[in-house]
Amino acid sequence: MERLWAPWRLAYVSGASGSKTDDDCIFCNTSAPGRGELILVRGRLTYVILNLYPYNNGHLMVVPNRHIAELAETTAEERVELIDLTRLSEMALAEGYRPDGVNVGINLGRTSGAGIQEHLHVHLVPRWSGDTNFMGVIADTRVLPEDLTQSASRLRPIFERLTREL
Repeated sequence: MERLWAPWRLAYVSGASGSKTDDDCIFCNTSAPGRGELILVRGRLTYVILNLYPYNNGHLMVVPNRHIAELAETTAEERVELIDLTRLSEMALAEGYRPDGVNVGINLGRTSGAGIQEHLHVHLVPRWSGDTNFMGVIADTRVLPEDLTQSASRLRPIFERLTREL
């Protein structure tokens, strides 16, 4: 297998794997440099953020404000807002990117694929017919044609309008 060196990921990987408290959690510490610019909309109990290491352009996450690991720990109000913002995220992705589909998922625990298992989050990944290309299949490398700041600029006004329409 070929290697694509990404030394800027070290801080993320090493911090994420040992995160046990809300002080160390990347989802709780949204004031970390560069993190606030990725937040697209804040609800009262949850927020929507662009994934810093996306699978595809527009890869969003809906995150509870509280440092909780499982759906079983959510309140009824948190579950409602989590789903409401997931719905808005689907609508924003449809308008902003026009994908052929969207993967929506929650990974609970490391074995299920959770990179940050200590803080619940819902992934929304836009998908297009034929979006699997040779780089991902042969080179195990993702090619993203849009910078995160461009993704934020594309989606933020859509979220602002959608939340006003609620």
